[in-house]
Amino acid sequence: MPETGKRDLLRRLPAVDAVLRNPASEKAVGRYGRTAFSDAVREALDRLRRETLAGAAPAVDEESVVSAAAALLSNRGLRRVVNATGVILHTNLGRSVLSERAVEAVVGAARGYSNLEYDLGSGARGSRYDHAVPLLRQLAGSEDALVVNNCAGATLLALSAVVSGPEGCGAVPEVIVSRGQLIEIGGGFRIPEVLELSGARLREVGTTNRTRRSDYEAAINENTRAILWVHHSNFEVRGFTESVGVAELSDLGPPVVADVGSGALVAVGNEPRVREAVRAGAALAVFSGDKLLGGPQAGIIVGSSAWISAMRRHPLVRALRADKLCLAALEATLASYQEGAAPGELPTLRMLHAPPEEVRDRAAELAEELKKGWPAARIEVVSSVARSGGGTLPAYEIPSYAVRVEAPDADALAAGLRRSDPPVVGRVSDGGLLLDARTLLPGDEMAVVRAVSEAVRDA
Repeated sequence: MPETGKRDLLRRLPAVDAVLRNPASEKAVGRYGRTAFSDAVREALDRLRRETLAGAAPAVDEESVVSAAAALLSNRGLRRVVNATGVILHTNLGRSVLSERAVEAVVGAARGYSNLEYDLGSGARGSRYDHAVPLLRQLAGSEDALVVNNCAGATLLALSAVVSGPEGCGAVPEVIVSRGQLIEIGGGFRIPEVLELSGARLREVGTTNRTRRSDYEAAINENTRAILWVHHSNFEVRGFTESVGVAELSDLGPPVVADVGSGALVAVGNEPRVREAVRAGAALAVFSGDKLLGGPQAGIIVGSSAWISAMRRHPLVRALRADKLCLAALEATLASYQEGAAPGELPTLRMLHAPPEEVRDRAAELAEELKKGWPAARIEVVSSVARSGGGTLPAYEIPSYAVRVEAPDADALAAGLRRSDPPVVGRVSDGGLLLDARTLLPGDEMAVVRAVSEAVRDA
């Protein structure tokens, strides 16, 4: 853009007061408050100035500034959203949805004091882990258990404790791991980097696609502190492959730390179950609380009482400890499993196992409601494929049904839904907006109908 054009656009930028007096601001001021909206208007104007100086030609009328400021505010803060993507454990949308029982437990722990570290029987100090540990022992079939704030922390703590050992070690300790299991999961979290932080020297064995028991046997020496076994939670290796299971590794001597990833306590696809790893002889098994377990974000470690005791004494444990809200939600989630009520009470399991015909019926009802408010639109129920998501079951396809809304600009419609209250997140495919019914929670349908109505009205 010529310099004269830039200067002209900059002169046309409205003043903050003029934007606030514009009738288009009334709704945003009522929703967000005058002070918050005023600050957003200033930020929006600053962005428009920067864009103009960079050579862009943005719209600079008062209504455009109002829309830009409102969009800034709508994207801020942690908010409840409607997941219509068909991805059940959507990492960007918070993964597992807590059960009503777990939510009630969190509210109870948050609203008042609790016996987090207090023994009500003796009146003496207790342990925050006394509440969830008995349930974990029973469900995993392990001697002991420990809960920290996430699975990455659980892996780091487990390896650090095993590497240092109860009596410590002299030479540089080594941890053996298959090359095919040196994985990276979300957020750039890499197994080799965790091993390095634990103070261990990484000893790779085998190849990317084939690792044999003999590879592990040949690598074991006097400096070996552990064997790390990692489940491929977010990818699959197919074709000419070979790997060694936890049971075979447990016979080799060094303790086996098994990262089973998703925390499946019941059968879901081909995901390894926690109890199987413990039964196979893993000294320690680590897994997440907010994936297939269906609870809060947590890192859970089950296994040998000797190694769990070593971890409880490790300096890292305080830095990684879980808070009372996490522990309350986890205990309630585990109680659902203990009572056999998990499939009905946990939203994650309900969505994973809901019969396709049930999802189809929900999609059909949603489509009918949408047609009432937008009769001119082409709205239909289509077959879809849902996913587990969250770095679990990478090749697991779940038959599903979605409502397809055809619009002149599907991307604009999707953006309009994201600006609603609550925001509705769908997915755009082949020029249409898909709203997958499998990931809709009870009551979400009406929120979707309102969001579509508002988006159509504002278009």
